[in-house]
Order: sequence, then structure tokens, then C-alpha cells
Amino acid sequence: MLTIGSHIPDLHGKNQLGEDVSLRAHLGTRTAIYFYPKDDTPGCTAQACSIRDGEQVLENEGIRVIGISADSVNAHQKFSTKYSLPFTLISDPERSIIEAFGVWGPKQFMGKKYDGIHRTSFLFDVNGILVKVIEKPNTKNHAEEIINFFKENQ
Repeated sequence: MLTIGSHIPDLHGKNQLGEDVSLRAHLGTRTAIYFYPKDDTPGCTAQACSIRDGEQVLENEGIRVIGISADSVNAHQKFSTKYSLPFTLISDPERSIIEAFGVWGPKQFMGKKYDGIHRTSFLFDVNGILVKVIEKPNTKNHAEEIINFFKENQ
């Protein structure tokens, strides 16, 4: 997993519109990159809608948000449209970004063990330096977690 003080990796992926997006494109603004397991599932929807509902405050605070999962561009587009998500979702089916951030690994659900994405958020300052890792974000209040961290650590 990336550690505090790491630079935002120079990685690219396709957003929900099929456009190439660079993670470093937002240098100069505070950036929250959050990884989530799957589009349109209860926890992932709650997390995305929390960020959507906090978008105005996030924007006012100069914070950009990028969501990343292994879902396809088409799945991201449907998810984004269904819930009116105003932020970038990056599709990473090859898991190159997911693995570079170190959020792919063993998980367990209802007694079953499998490999998957660990729900994790990485907060970067305006210089692209990692300043906070949230390993188990509160899905229903994730926008508040992000906003509060940046307000307390300006």
C-alpha cells in the first residue's frame, strides 16, 4: 500500500465516458482517490452517494474526488447516470492502478475467502503528496471524513 509522503502515481485509466484520465491531472488541488469493490452494490452506492451529496462542500474546499474499481467503463457509466454522480469514476479491469495502490488482496465474506478490492481512500495534498490513508471509510459519511480531514489539516 502507498505510504504517507508518497507521490501520486503517474497512472492512467478510462473514466465513465471512456476518456483517458491521468491521476496526476488534478495536481494543484487536493485530491481524494477512493477504491471500492463494485458498482451499484449497497455499500458502494452509499459511499458514492455520500460523496455526491457532499460535492458542493468538497468543491468549495478545493477537493477533487476520483473513484476507482475494476468495473467496466460501461458499468461505471450506468452507475454514474443512475445516481447522478458528479465526479470521475475510473475503470481498472486489469487492476494496474488497484495493485499499484496496494488495495487488492485476500478478503472474507460470509465465511468465503477470495481476492478483491479493499475499500480504501487516499488523500493527496495540492502537491500530489499522500497525506492520509483511510483504510475503512464510513460509507454513509465518507464525504464528511474527507472534508473534515482537509479542514483540520490545511
